[in-house]
Amino acid sequence: MATTRLMPLHTGKGRDVGTAISDIIDYAENPEKTDYGRLITGFECDSRTADAEFLFSKRQYAALTGRTRGADDVIAYHLRQSFIPGEVTPEEANRIGCELAKRFTNGNHAFIVCTHIDKHHIHNHIIWNSTSLDCTRKFRNFWGSTRAVRRLNDTLCIENGLSIVENPKRHGKSYNKWLGDQAKPSNREFLRVAIDASLAQKPADFDALLKLLRDAGYEVKPGKIPALRGKNQKRFIRLDTLGSGYSEAELRAVLSGEKTHKPHQKIIRPMPEKQINLLVDIQVKLRAGKGVGYERWAKVFNLKQMAQTVNYLTEHSLLEYDALVAKTTTATTRYNELSTQIKVAEKRLSEIAVLKTQIVNYAKTRDTYVAYRKAGYSKKFLAEHESDILLHKVAKKSFDELSVKKLPTVKSLQAEYAELLAEKKTAYADYRNARDEMKELLTVKANVDHLLGPDRREAEKEKEHGQR
Repeated sequence: MATTRLMPLHTGKGRDVGTAISDIIDYAENPEKTDYGRLITGFECDSRTADAEFLFSKRQYAALTGRTRGADDVIAYHLRQSFIPGEVTPEEANRIGCELAKRFTNGNHAFIVCTHIDKHHIHNHIIWNSTSLDCTRKFRNFWGSTRAVRRLNDTLCIENGLSIVENPKRHGKSYNKWLGDQAKPSNREFLRVAIDASLAQKPADFDALLKLLRDAGYEVKPGKIPALRGKNQKRFIRLDTLGSGYSEAELRAVLSGEKTHKPHQKIIRPMPEKQINLLVDIQVKLRAGKGVGYERWAKVFNLKQMAQTVNYLTEHSLLEYDALVAKTTTATTRYNELSTQIKVAEKRLSEIAVLKTQIVNYAKTRDTYVAYRKAGYSKKFLAEHESDILLHKVAKKSFDELSVKKLPTVKSLQAEYAELLAEKKTAYADYRNARDEMKELLTVKANVDHLLGPDRREAEKEKEHGQR
């Protein structure tokens, strides 16, 4: 998961504050990008009237403080938050975006989080009002704010089991470059693969290599630095731009046997499949005020989701309803078992950490406490060695709370800690897979129940009640 730097938003030329706020929010709240507004969340404001509320707060600020600014006034702050495809659902992304905004502003500023799903990667647009909720002050951007928000973002990643950008660069990259090995292979990558394949045929010399590339469909442009162009390329690609191991000199050295060719390694992962979403209850939405346009969209959406649901049932041989229920129950049980296992391991890891500290403190202060006891629990002795005696008492109390009768060695605790940590990591990988499987099965079952109607659901409830 990645975030961009904070972007202060100004009125600009030819716009008043109200127009500027509306322009900003209208883009973020685009219904085609946010599932017709379903993926928009407002904090201390109504997302539908956020522009008016932001403007009102600024007028209140000016009235209360008497401070006014010109065209350079910051009216709001904008932050983008992107997720690797397949890691989160749109709803989870929206929740994480709200958590990021709330923590970063300490809950003192109104904000909206708009989750866009029109691209292959889910991303959030987070916009918060520069004016505080009490209209007495403004959010002040500070030196190093970008680094601070990235650290907070990384913390949220770890808490939610998401990947992070290990070494973020100062300047942003395009999405394809940031996505790295999951991106669509470039023309240079295709050319490198073609050269690797040609070298595998063991051509006699460099000219023979170029002939093999011509046979593969590449046009060769001779010159001081040879260049090649494939069928779907607009421009020639020079060999010296393909990276290490692909220049003319290096290829000639490989052909003469002076060095071994090491192909450029790039793992091209398949794009994750689309997730199955819950069906929309169209009648409920219409009663809530949705219009005809939403109804048309929802019907198409439901058809697509039912098609994906049927495909899932067919691929997993779950065409019998009882089989689907059994599979869902098994997946839920497995998820709960792994969740319990992880919680138990985490509790024990915490106990070991406390125990190690208290054993060290107990050993360091034991002689002092023995002397204190021999002194008849003298108040004078206590005053002179109060810190050591208190540490010793706390250590003994911790042993009693953990029901420790015989103190283990620190070395044995370290070995147990390492073993538990390894087990937790293994279990967590299984836990994420079990969670994804359970969520998918629950969604599929909910869609099937929706399709079958309330009669079948009531029948199932009666059946379960009878079994009890």
